[in-house]
Amino acid sequence: MPVPPSRTPLRLPHVVCSLVLLVLLAGCGAGGFAGTEMSGAATDQAPVKGVPGPPGAAASAGAPRGWSSLPSPPAASPQPTELPGLGPKTRAAVPATARQAFVVTGDSVDSNRSTAVLYTRDGPAGPGWRATLGPWPAHNALNGWTGEHWEGDLRSPIGVFTLTAAGGRLVPPDTALPYDLSPDFRVTGEGFHGEPLEGSFDYVVAIDYNRLPGTSPLDHTRPLGEERGGGIWVHVDHGGPTQGCVSVTEDRMKELLGALDPAMNPVIVMGDAESLGR
Repeated sequence: MPVPPSRTPLRLPHVVCSLVLLVLLAGCGAGGFAGTEMSGAATDQAPVKGVPGPPGAAASAGAPRGWSSLPSPPAASPQPTELPGLGPKTRAAVPATARQAFVVTGDSVDSNRSTAVLYTRDGPAGPGWRATLGPWPAHNALNGWTGEHWEGDLRSPIGVFTLTAAGGRLVPPDTALPYDLSPDFRVTGEGFHGEPLEGSFDYVVAIDYNRLPGTSPLDHTRPLGEERGGGIWVHVDHGGPTQGCVSVTEDRMKELLGALDPAMNPVIVMGDAESLGR
């Protein structure tokens, strides 16, 4: 179903946040790189049995509120020269200009649980990538992951995609990303496990799969066609699997919004561990 356009113009954030260097305890594409493909998901504003995605589209959702934290890595852990857990094909898809990478690693190709870590580096010639947020538990799509997403397959896309815009129903913490504050991010209904979806879109970061980078997450332009899905976001976890998105808890969404910096050309690297290891 078409997603209604945002009623509120996309506005630029007012503060560029510094990177978070301390280890924190935590708290649904055409814009991808290297020809990688992703999966899409969306959500109706009317109650639905499923998970949320962009308002007015098919549902896609988030992860469990109150989920216990995974142990954080020690602050003095070694800085990897390369992004850990990624194989040569996946690393080659990460743009040389990217200095932030939100790596979401699924437990398996059919699993809807994953782990998320934000890595940063000072530059292509810097000391290497280092973990600055996470690891965090996360949810992905109900049926797991896919290298070729189609609308309604209930799988999240595998690939490397840019992160160029954010939005939500609530005023965000200070964020450097363009942020669309709009009541159209409202969602109701229940997730796959009967959990309430309300609040899942209070904060979202658009994943540039089958969308126009830099536009509001509510923009419904689908360069690959409607059948290839869309509305793939990072959003607030509601306690269950999504239809295609990645979800983390509300506190972690706030931390992520505060850390992501367009000047560092952030990307998301997402997929099951075996696929990302290729």
